[in-house]
Amino acid sequence: MKIYMPDREWPEHYRAVLDELAKITDPITGGDIIDSGVVAGLEVTEDTLKVWLNFESHAEYNMTGESAIAYSKIIGDIIERFALVKFENVYVFDLKNNPVGVFENRGRYRAEDLGGG
Repeated sequence: MKIYMPDREWPEHYRAVLDELAKITDPITGGDIIDSGVVAGLEVTEDTLKVWLNFESHAEYNMTGESAIAYSKIIGDIIERFALVKFENVYVFDLKNNPVGVFENRGRYRAEDLGGG
């Protein structure tokens, strides 16, 4: 896992993923999940994306009681944006390395094979 730091020099394939992640809105802060500090780290290979999320870094999640809804929405948005369209496998983890969102292709078709994306 590469720890996310805004000033880090990122390889191009990581930069493309970070640009897409920046389009996902954090429902609690209203900003994107990169600027909100939700993305703690990531690992990008040719066919697999792994993202580690840091929800506990913001007091808003604990104070509003909406953490479960926000957590679920962000995980769903990540998987929807990347699964099959860009990666065969997408894994989302919490900071304890527990998988909280998993998509594995397991031989199904990619979107471009079906005339999509």
